[in-house]
Amino acid sequence: MERLNRLYLVRHGQVVGFDEIRANGHTDVKITETGKIQMESLASRLRVADIKALYSSDLERTKIGARIIGRHHDLKHNIMPELREVFFGDWEGMSMDEIREEYPVEYEKRQKAIADYRPPGKGENMRDLSERIIPCLKRILEAQNGNDILIVAHGGVNRAILCDALGLDIKNLFNISQDYGCLNIIDYYPNHPIVKLTNG
Repeated sequence: MERLNRLYLVRHGQVVGFDEIRANGHTDVKITETGKIQMESLASRLRVADIKALYSSDLERTKIGARIIGRHHDLKHNIMPELREVFFGDWEGMSMDEIREEYPVEYEKRQKAIADYRPPGKGENMRDLSERIIPCLKRILEAQNGNDILIVAHGGVNRAILCDALGLDIKNLFNISQDYGCLNIIDYYPNHPIVKLTNG
């Protein structure tokens, strides 16, 4: 069966404040020098890949990664706000320790129902994220039918895409590891996707 698309799905490089485990979400944070090196390493790995389209969210941490990897490919950089990380509402930019201290009841509710709990301040839950990301991905795949695609995105976004490809409920997204600067590869066929690599 002929493959329709190959998706090279990348998580952005390490960000400032990574050691505090912050809910960056839609907050625009910078990547570290280590993060840039991670992207350079991926750029080298993907140098000979036959990538025909390049996408990222509109947040700087993914745009930088897309620019670094894209240097080896003469491609338009498509920037899509729909590919942003999950929105944490009032928790945006806070560390997990700060959230536990300031919102103990709400934090516990989220831990017990990760897929369905929305943080205060109109935050998204993981189902909201999936319902935003998967239609966006389908539009990209349709627009790039027959092409290999690179998307530089975020941990939650990538997990939502992988859950969809693996047929997993979004409540299981944290069963999938996504390190800074990792690579995932998904092949899309007419009837089903095949996950070739995760967190590589």
